[in-house]
Amino acid sequence: MNTTYDTAYYAHGAPAERWERAQLFFDAKDYAAAARVLGGLVEEVPEQTGPRLLLARSYYHSAQLRRAEAELRTIVERDPVEHYARLMLGRTLQRQNRHEEAEPHLRIASALAGDFEQR
Repeated sequence: MNTTYDTAYYAHGAPAERWERAQLFFDAKDYAAAARVLGGLVEEVPEQTGPRLLLARSYYHSAQLRRAEAELRTIVERDPVEHYARLMLGRTLQRQNRHEEAEPHLRIASALAGDFEQR
């Protein structure tokens, strides 16, 4: 397939249209295609958490763990109490066998969700 066409397809449309397209790809479990759409969208609206979080999830599910980690760290730096980003960061680190690094993020995510251990 022509790379120029490929790039144009994933970048085509207004941000709202690309967001919907990315969600359709994600729901269809075509995580690599979702990531292609979302990469450009995140560059265009870097301050928005939703597209960046879906990009991180797309990377996670397509086993692009370093990329997922980078996006999740950006979200957590901007919003330290973003529960789902913390949880995903912990799980992403676990999948990379970095359990010690994952633990604080998983504990924080659990606390933010109100999942306190009963003692």
